[in-house]
Amino acid sequence: MHVEKSIEVDAPLKNVYNQWTQFQEFPKFMQGIEQVQQLDNKRLHWVAEIGGKRKEWDAEIFEQVPDQKIAWRSTSGASNAGIVSFQPVAANRTRVTVRMEYEPEGAIEHLGAAMGAVGTRIEGDLKRFRDFIQSRIKETGAWRGEIHGGRVESTGSGTSPGNSPGTPGYGTTGASGVR
Repeated sequence: MHVEKSIEVDAPLKNVYNQWTQFQEFPKFMQGIEQVQQLDNKRLHWVAEIGGKRKEWDAEIFEQVPDQKIAWRSTSGASNAGIVSFQPVAANRTRVTVRMEYEPEGAIEHLGAAMGAVGTRIEGDLKRFRDFIQSRIKETGAWRGEIHGGRVESTGSGTSPGNSPGTPGYGTTGASGVR
């Protein structure tokens, strides 16, 4: 299945990108996400509740370019992959686009996918992200490193709580979040 959703955020590109790289903050605006643990510069562990079931999965960021994009794929759990892209619309306005491909697991997830539940969830997560960053004067941290072909090529500059890198966006079926 394939889903693509976008939103415009009233904040500068750099601030929006920097905030997205703070994965430990995802539970504050992503429905069902209980925890995102940064394992290293390109690997994340996700814990979520989806359809009343607890799910865990790992994801790997294989492409990351500051202020442009973050691409991920799952390495365990339900099959999913995607890209979050960032585009300046104006000096203080940024478009965030999430494109995700996933494989539903089980009858309930197949039914939810057929009814557009994943797209609705991503759309809601993007709105909550917009509200989260627009309510702040400054992002909660930043990681400006680059990853190409799955290889960390620079660690960038910037700090973040827990020195979290990268950015997955959305994880297993119906769950938002994967870096």
